[in-house]
Amino acid sequence: MRTVSIVTGGSRGLGRNTAISIARHGGDVIFTFRSRADEAKAVISEIEALGRRAVAIQLDTGDTAAFPGFVEQVRAALKAWGRDSLDHLVNNAGHGEMAGFAETTEAQFDLIFNVHVKGVFFLTQALLPLLADGGRIVNFSSGLTRVSYPGFSAYSAAKGAVETLTLYMAKELGARGITANAIAPGAIETDFLGGAVRDTPAYNEAFAAMTALGRVGVPDDIGPAIASLLGPDNRWITAQRIEVSGGQNI
Repeated sequence: MRTVSIVTGGSRGLGRNTAISIARHGGDVIFTFRSRADEAKAVISEIEALGRRAVAIQLDTGDTAAFPGFVEQVRAALKAWGRDSLDHLVNNAGHGEMAGFAETTEAQFDLIFNVHVKGVFFLTQALLPLLADGGRIVNFSSGLTRVSYPGFSAYSAAKGAVETLTLYMAKELGARGITANAIAPGAIETDFLGGAVRDTPAYNEAFAAMTALGRVGVPDDIGPAIASLLGPDNRWITAQRIEVSGGQNI
C-alpha cells in the first residue's frame, strides 16, 4: 500500500522539495499552501508526472481556528484515495524574521511563535486521530538552535521550542509506535528571507566558508533526507535532532 504524507508549506522551498522527494519514493502527498495557488498546482503536476497522487489544501498554519476545517478536508482526500488514515506528518511551514534582539517587536515575536510553535503543536494534535499507529512525525528546526547568528533570537527560540516539543511527541506517542524527529537544516539556497543566502554572494560565500563540505545547501540536500527518514529502514529513529547542514559551524 502506498504511503500518504502531509507536508505543510509544500508549495515552495524545502516543503516543495520534500513533497516531491516523498513522491519519488513512492508516496502520495497532501500538502498545504498559504496563498500561491499557482505554485501549488505546479507541485501537483510534478507529483502526478511521477505517477503519484497529490492534493493541495490552503491553510495558514498560524491560524488554529482553521484546523478543524482542514482536518475534514484531509479526511475527504483520504476517503477519495480509499484510505482512512495517513502515515506521515511533516511540519515544515514557516517564515523567517531577521531582527536584532533589542529591535524585535512583540508582533514579530507572536507571528513567529504562532506559526512555528503553536501551529505545530495544535495542528499535530488535531491530526492525531488520522495518523496511523506506527506513523512518523518530522518537525523542521534549524541549525540556528546550535549556534547563534545575530538577528535570529526569536526565530531560533521558536525552533528550540520545536525541538523540545519533538521530544515530548516521541515520548507520549511512542505507545502507538509513532516516531517524532526534528530536522535542522543549515544555510540553504531558498527564498527564505527574500532569497538572502541564494541571491547575495557575500552571504553565500560566508556560509560556505563555515561549512565542512565547502558550499551552502540546496533544497535537494534536504527533501531526500526527509523522505529517507520516513522510509521503513528508519523505524528505530525517534526523539532525535538531525542536523542536515553539510557540517556547518563544526
